[in-house]
Amino acid sequence: MGRILAIDYGRKRVGLAVTDEFQIIASGLGTVHASDTLDYLKRYIKDNEVDCFVIGEPKDMKNRPSESERFIAPFVKSLRKTFPDILIERFDERFTSRMASQAIIDAGAKKKDRQNKALVDTVSATLILQSYLETT
Repeated sequence: MGRILAIDYGRKRVGLAVTDEFQIIASGLGTVHASDTLDYLKRYIKDNEVDCFVIGEPKDMKNRPSESERFIAPFVKSLRKTFPDILIERFDERFTSRMASQAIIDAGAKKKDRQNKALVDTVSATLILQSYLETT
């Protein structure tokens, strides 16, 4: 059984999270620059079996795609082309950044750590993945 890898795609940074090989536990993998994401995933998949990508799907309060979807859709298209044998799932990511910030505060992180946007992106990807696991 392969891992599930979650992607919280942003124009500058991409938060990544991954499950264990039994697809039970979601853990933060880190962040990469948006332009380096496909190369990073190629290297990661060389060493790890991945069954599915879960990509955050931003929506507004009326359940319509948010403005940032116009940046995510081309990435998803490139991902499908680069990895045609790996399932791609989209998953609602509303409020994950806010929840990630709160989780970092609740963990007792120092102010400097709470302002680390890369950490917020990684935690957001982890929350997307954990929510996905809970619904499947």
